[in-house]
Amino acid sequence: MQPVLDALQILGGSGRNDEIYAQVLSICQIPENILALSHGKNGSQSEIEYRLAWARTYLKKSDIIENSARGVWSLTLKGREIKTIEVDKIVSHYKEDSKKNPSMLTEDIEISNDEENWKNQLHSTLLTLSPDAFERLAQRLLRESGFIQVQVTGKSGDGGIDGKGIVQINGFLNFHVMFQCKRYKGSVGSSQVRDFRGAMSGRSDKGLIITTGTFTRDAYFEASRDGVPPIDLIDGEMLIDKLKELSLGVVTRLVEKVEINEEWFENL
Repeated sequence: MQPVLDALQILGGSGRNDEIYAQVLSICQIPENILALSHGKNGSQSEIEYRLAWARTYLKKSDIIENSARGVWSLTLKGREIKTIEVDKIVSHYKEDSKKNPSMLTEDIEISNDEENWKNQLHSTLLTLSPDAFERLAQRLLRESGFIQVQVTGKSGDGGIDGKGIVQINGFLNFHVMFQCKRYKGSVGSSQVRDFRGAMSGRSDKGLIITTGTFTRDAYFEASRDGVPPIDLIDGEMLIDKLKELSLGVVTRLVEKVEINEEWFENL
C-alpha cells in the first residue's frame, strides 16, 4: 500500500495502472525473479500486479484513493495529507466493516474472482493463437484505437518488426509507429527492447511492443531512456483490458440485481 501511495504522489496525485506499476518497480527495486512470478497456475497477472490490485482496493475502501470510469486512480483529500500508511490499521478497519456488512467482503471477493476468471480464460486463449493470428489481432487492436494504414509485415530477418502504422494527433500531426508482437508467457527483458529499437531506428518516430506476458523493470527503464526513440510497452494485463474496452472478442453483459427494502415495508 505504501508504494502505491508514494507512486501516486510522484505522479502528481493521479495515474493509470501501468504508470503506478512502473513507479512501484522503481521505488521498490523488486528482483527480476519476483517480477517474473505469475499469480495462479495460468494467471494473466503477475503476482506483483495481483497484490497491487488488492492494495488499491484497501486504499480505496479507506478513502485514500479513488478511481474514475476511465481507469485513472487519484489521491483523495485524505490521501494527499497522508505520508505513511498504517497497514495494520487499514486491514483491521476493513475486516471490521466486513463483519458489520458481510456483503461488502463477499462482493469484493466475487468481483475479484469473476475478473480473475475471465482474464485467465482470455489470457489462455491468446496464448493458443498462432503467431500470424496474434499479429492480426494487434493490427485490429491498433486500427480500433485510431491508427491508420496499419500493416502487418512479419518479415523474417527484419529485426523483429511485425508491423507498422500511423497514429494521428488531432488530424494534424502524424507519427509513424513500428510494432512488435510477443506471444509470451514470461517476461520481456531490456535486451529485447534494445534489439527492437535498433531495428526500427531511422524508420519510425516511435515503437510499440505488445506482449501477452510482462516486462521486467529494466525493460521499462530501457523503453523510456533519454536520448533514444521512445518505445511504448503493452503488457498482458493492459492488452486484456484494452480488448475488453474495445469489445474485441469480449462481450460484457449487465446483470440485474434486485434488493428488498425491508425498511420500506416496516414503515407501511
